[in-house]
This record gives sequence, structure tokens and C-alpha cells, in this order.
Amino acid sequence: MGKGKKGGKRMTKKQLTDLLVAFFEKEPNRTFTFKDIFRGLHLDTHPLKMLAIDVMEELAWDDVLSRVTETSYTLNLKGQTMEGTFIRKRTGKNSFLPDGTDQPQIFVAERNSMYALDGDRVRVTMMARRDHHIREAVVTEILERKKSQFVGKVNIEHDVAYVSPEGENVYRDIVVPKRSLHKAQNNDKVIVRVVEWPKDEKKHIVGEVVAILGKSGDNNTEMHAILAQYGLPYVYPKNVEEAANKISAEITPEDYAEREDFREVFTCTIDPHDAKDFDDALSLRTLSDGLYEVGVHIADVSHYVKEGSVIDKEAQKRATSIYLVDRTIPMLPERLCNFICSLRPDEEKLAYSVIFTMTDKAEVKDWRLRHTVIRSDRRFTYEEAQALIEGHDGEYKDEVNTLWHLARQLRDKRFENGAVKFDREEMRFDIDSEGVPVRCYFKVSKEANKLIEEFMLLANRTVAESIGKVKKGGKAKTLPYRIHDVPDLTKMETLRDFIVKFGYKLKTAGTRSAITRSLNALLTDIQGKKEQKLIETVALRAMMKAKYSVHNIGHYGLAFDYYTHFTSPIRRYPDTMVHRLLTRYQNGGRSANAQKYEDLCEHSSDMELVASQAERDSIKYKMVEFMQRFIGQEFDAHISGVASYGIYCEIDENHCEGMVPMRDLNDDYYEFDEKNYCLRGRRRRNKYSLGDAVRIKVAAANIDKRQLDFVLVEK
Repeated sequence: MGKGKKGGKRMTKKQLTDLLVAFFEKEPNRTFTFKDIFRGLHLDTHPLKMLAIDVMEELAWDDVLSRVTETSYTLNLKGQTMEGTFIRKRTGKNSFLPDGTDQPQIFVAERNSMYALDGDRVRVTMMARRDHHIREAVVTEILERKKSQFVGKVNIEHDVAYVSPEGENVYRDIVVPKRSLHKAQNNDKVIVRVVEWPKDEKKHIVGEVVAILGKSGDNNTEMHAILAQYGLPYVYPKNVEEAANKISAEITPEDYAEREDFREVFTCTIDPHDAKDFDDALSLRTLSDGLYEVGVHIADVSHYVKEGSVIDKEAQKRATSIYLVDRTIPMLPERLCNFICSLRPDEEKLAYSVIFTMTDKAEVKDWRLRHTVIRSDRRFTYEEAQALIEGHDGEYKDEVNTLWHLARQLRDKRFENGAVKFDREEMRFDIDSEGVPVRCYFKVSKEANKLIEEFMLLANRTVAESIGKVKKGGKAKTLPYRIHDVPDLTKMETLRDFIVKFGYKLKTAGTRSAITRSLNALLTDIQGKKEQKLIETVALRAMMKAKYSVHNIGHYGLAFDYYTHFTSPIRRYPDTMVHRLLTRYQNGGRSANAQKYEDLCEHSSDMELVASQAERDSIKYKMVEFMQRFIGQEFDAHISGVASYGIYCEIDENHCEGMVPMRDLNDDYYEFDEKNYCLRGRRRRNKYSLGDAVRIKVAAANIDKRQLDFVLVEK
């Protein structure tokens, strides 16, 4: 193709547009990068390349092309009709996410939503594009409802009963005919099932009550309502309980014969003061030549829970235990999680153990994986172990301090190798006998917590390497890994630009270890500073979420090339899967089906996310319940979050968080600066930024919405 004819400077925009369309139509299923296009059309001058990029952007705007990444496009074969997921927003700025692409979300106005709910699968038609307007779509069909059951409070007015769904982006209440209330009374919390969706805006959502949770405001009712809202169980199926009750706790002569015996070796557990399911223990034995033998002993759940059994199917479905503020919803029936499997003191227990031979400098000289029988000598709470580490006298003081001496060196080496230093505080409550919160505070992780953590990390990494790290030319066997991808580069650059105003620097280019060292230096530098929580929050947003997969990419946050979850099978199903596979491979078994375990990994990741959302909601509920007694009172606080609809403030004294709605910031017209996490007044240039100190008054505590409303007293 000659320069003067098609690739040269004399080519018009229309000529180039025609060329590009023809080029994409030749291979309609292929994605082309800029480099492919420039080479294919012989666009070898800078002006022509820039013109081509502009033309492709316009073609994508007109739905002729689809943008795949920032530097690649493909022909839009979907035309004006697409299928995907509807995303409902409380603000009314709904959107549509097309299936199977990295395309940005497409705006759907409320009037064009067909009243689809968040997560529904829908079919849309693209609307005609207006100049200088964003892309818009109209929902033409709801293909599949994500949910048909909702949790809410019954309101009966005259002859009409309706349920207001909680925590859901539902556009209207659900009408329940009186015959379908099934004895539910006014102010009851219920689960309601939709039996009729509206065909037009004049129709109602019609439902029927399928479960009565109790009176609104009752502690058990509210906790059950949170679980039901996320489709999580709040009772155990009777047949599963019965199956668990039939399991014998007896350790047979055959069990003793085929296991390594640790009953005479010092062994202890270190857990929270209210823990009942002790799924990990540590043993310590001093060897000759200044070496130590440290055993990481894990409850042998897979010995009792056989794959495919009724207990296993229920555990697989749950995938994780759920920790609400005042209760645990266990993955396994109580007989297993709190009694048979739990490594309780002075009881002989079956375990699956990783035993390390270590130097005084915590260098691992050798290790082995064994099924064992143990007997814990002492159950320590974190507080009791911490007291020994801090120098107080007590039983097994020397053993605990030796374990901490080794753990501290493991921790130091981990950070030297590039692990990220995130120590996030967790909100906790003291609850009275009625479930009412009487105090809230942040739990701080101390040395005793870190002691346990380091040995669990070592065991998890070691067993993962034993399967995943194979010799050149070899093939790794299937194993569920705990993976964590590298941070989002754009968000890291946003963090870098954001912290400059506080006088900090951050590397976002270079080797992974160099970037992590820079990030850790930042996290160290901000300790104790007023901007600490602010910068930690922004840094966390740059991090990807950890998940389970049989396709290993390593764990960025821990700086491990191989990592799995082996140490908590009582409360996490992936750990049970790992135990079964390790036993299978120790016995010479072939590699397991990768797709089967990838599906289980995906389900476990999803359930972990749902459980964490329920746990956060229980914290919100208790926080609002706690703050009800302080309505009208003033507190010192700081801005902990900024959104287009208002600012979030965290009270310095008790860490409770509430919102100052935008409507109450009436001294100016405020605009949201997303990049700099602030609201800025248009006229007076007054600014509200993350971390700013404020004085607030508690205006309202809406327990149904789990929402605290504050008003600003002064900045």
C-alpha cells in the first residue's frame, strides 16, 4: 500500500474510516491491537496513527466497534441488542454490564429499566446516540431474576399489607395479600417470596410470607434477618445434625497404629477468649545441635467428614463459617466443630500435621507431612499468651517465648522478601446477656496473634509448594490455591498522586519487590500520623481481592509464589479439599479433575464474599443499636469516606461511623472530586477531604436501614 495513496498524509478521515471498517470486517471475530492495525493498514506516520485512534473511538461511540482494552478493538457483532447484568443504584443511575466483555457499564435511566432489580439478567436495546451524550440502553426483557425472596418488615395499613425489603435496591415495597401473610403480624420481620412481578409501572410486586423471623428489633430476629437477606442458613438441617450425632469420637487401635504420635510432646492452642472450635495447635520439641521441632497440627476434619456424605454436601454448600457480632454460624454441625474435631485441651485428637525442623534463626532444615494423634497440654487465650511474651510469669512461659522467638524471625524474613505490611484493626463489641452492645472498640493484633499467624502461613506455603513447585518438565497436580493478584496499576498511580499532598512518595514502576518495598515504607511512615487511616484506606482500594483457584498466580500480599489454605478445615471448605487431595497424593493417587475443583474454588470465593458482607451488616446493626442512646450528643470525629451523596465521619472515641448527607451541606453547592477523595464547594471553595477533623452531632439512628445520620457542628 503506497504512502501517497492509502498510508500517506493525504488520506482523508472518510477514507480512513472506510479502510478501518473494511479491515475489521475481514476478520469479524478477531481483536486487533493498535500495532496490528497500524501494521495491517501501513499507517506509518504519527498523524495518521493519531487520526486512526480518533476514528476508532468514534466508531466505538457509534457501536460499530467494541473497545476491548485501552489499546484494542473488535467489530461489534452484537448490534443494538445485548444481554448482560442489570446494576441498580440507589441514586437512580442504573447501568447495564454486557456479558463476556470488558466494556464499560452502559447507563440505563429508571424510566427505561423495566423495574429490573440489581443482579437480574436482562436483554437491552441500545438507544440512538445523541451528540455529546453518554451511551444509553433500554431494558426490553428480564431474562432471569437474581432473587425472588427478600427480607423485610411487615406493615399493615387498613386492609393492605406490604413488606419493605431491607438492604436491597428494590424500587418499591412488596404487597402481600392478607391470605398470604400466614399469621405474620404488624412489625414482624419476615422472608417474603415474590409470586407476581409487575408488567408495568402501575402494577405492584406481589408476594407471600414464607417464614416469620420474629419481632422487629429483637436481637435474634435481626441477626437471622441479616443471614436470610444474603440467603445464608440460620438453622442446621435436622438430617445433617442426626448424621453428625452418629459419628463416633473413638480413636481406634488402627488410628494409633497408622499415625505419628505427638501425645507426649508439648502442645498448645492459642485462640480468642470466646473460641470453641480449636482447629490448629502448635507443638515444640528441642532437638540436638540447637535445632527445634515445631509441629503445626490441624484438626483432621476429612477423617470424619467423608466426601459426598450428607455432612459434606452441607459443608460444601456453606463453604465457610459465618462470624456475626454475637454468634457463629458454623460450617459443620456443632458435634464436629466444637467437640469431635476441636483440638480441646487434655483430650486425644486426630490431626493432620506439618512438622518442621528449624534452627534458632527459624531456618527450615527439613519438614514432613503426617497424619498424627495429639494431646493439647494447654489452651491459651491470646491475652494469656501475650502476657507471657511481655514477661509475666506463667505455665509454659519458656515454650511460648521460644515459639514467639521463631515466629518473629519468620515474620521479619517475610517482609524482607516483599510481603505487604497491612495490619487492619477490626471492630468488636462487648454484648450483654440480651445481645445489646455496651461497648465498641477496635481489636489490635499483638504478638500472640502474630505468633500463630506466622506458623500457619509457613504451613500453608509449604504444602502448596510441595504440590505446585515441580521440576522442569514435570506437571503439577490439581490443588486449590489461595491467590492474590498484583495491585491495579491505575489505582496505584492514583494513590501515588494522592499522597504527594502529604509529602510522601510511592514507586509504581519497576520490579515487584521494589514497588512493595516502597509501599511498605509508606505504610511505616504514616504510622501514628493523622493521615494514617486515610492513606491506608486508599492503599487498600488499590489491592485486588484474594480468592481460591486451581490456577496458581501466587499471592502478592504475602509475597509467596505458592500458597494455599490448609490450616482451618473446621471453618473453611477449601482447607478440607486441600486435606483430601494431599492425602490422595501421599497415597499415590492421580491428579484430581481440575475443572471440578475450580468450580468448588469459585463457589467458595463467592460464599466467602457473601459471608463477609453479612458480617459487616451485623457490625453496622450493632453500631447503630449502640449509638441510639447518644442521639443529640456531640463528638469529635474525622472524615472517613467521601461520596457524591455525602461524607462519612468516624467518631474518634468509639469508632462508630455515620453519614452527613449532601442535603445537610447547605452552605454551598458541593461537587465530588473522586480522584482526590473530597467534596469542594463551587462558590466558596470550602473543601471536605478524607481525614479532616470535624465535630458532629448524632441526628438519627435508623436501625432498620442500619444507618447513622450525623450533622456537622464545626469543621
